[in-house]
Amino acid sequence: MPRDSLNVETITLSDEERRTEYRIFVSHSWDYSSEYENLIDLLDEANRFEYRNYSVPEEEEIDADTDEELEEELREGQIKPASVVIALAGLYSSYSDWIGREIRIAEDEEKPILGVEPWGSDNTSNYVERHADRMVGWNTDSVVEGIRDLSP
Repeated sequence: MPRDSLNVETITLSDEERRTEYRIFVSHSWDYSSEYENLIDLLDEANRFEYRNYSVPEEEEIDADTDEELEEELREGQIKPASVVIALAGLYSSYSDWIGREIRIAEDEEKPILGVEPWGSDNTSNYVERHADRMVGWNTDSVVEGIRDLSP
């Protein structure tokens, strides 16, 4: 059947009809916490964009005695309540065991993954690129649009 003869309706949501608060988890390495902090600053400066961040910055380290306890806290307290998981795609992401675990948990929990390319770098993590549902550049509009588009 030709596409023209199908009854296809496109729905575009106005800003007022979109979600009012987005729930995010940012997968990051504490060894590279400045990249995480810069992303949070970028989101804080976005116009008409409210979000709740379920990530834990280094200064609020999770009290877990074992890797299993930490992984359970990541799953239940941070990734599960998020609507989108953001993976910073610096090259270090390819070598971080915990970023790999966070991405696997996101996939297990069927959370969309937004990969964010590092600012001013031509090199990105192949691991993040392979697992991301969408990759965006390091700028406010691209990141916010990616979060909005991937949020259920």
